[in-house]
Amino acid sequence: MPRVKGGTVTRARRKKVLKLAKGFYGSKHTLFKVANQQVMKSLLYAFRDRRQKKRDFRKLWITRINAAARMNGLSYSRLMHGLKLAGIEVNRKMLADLAVTDAAAFAQLADAAKQGLNK
Repeated sequence: MPRVKGGTVTRARRKKVLKLAKGFYGSKHTLFKVANQQVMKSLLYAFRDRRQKKRDFRKLWITRINAAARMNGLSYSRLMHGLKLAGIEVNRKMLADLAVTDAAAFAQLADAAKQGLNK
């Protein structure tokens, strides 16, 4: 059986990895072995952080809602509980957007939450 060298396949695989490593610091974008390790780690970070991003945004929204709620004399938890009792279903993303862009509308929601708590 003849010997197969397989140079083109190996070269293509290495070029693919080095292309993914473009822009990496130091030898991580030139040397195949180091670049391959970094590309694998980077792809792992990308996979992990696609999920982490959702958590980070939720934390940001809650922080913004809490700050605006305290300006209206409520805590975050009392605001959310009051809105639920008042039958107002607004998600945290929209509440945070209102807190930043439209303080008057948020104040109306806070008043509705206060009324919901007083019932």
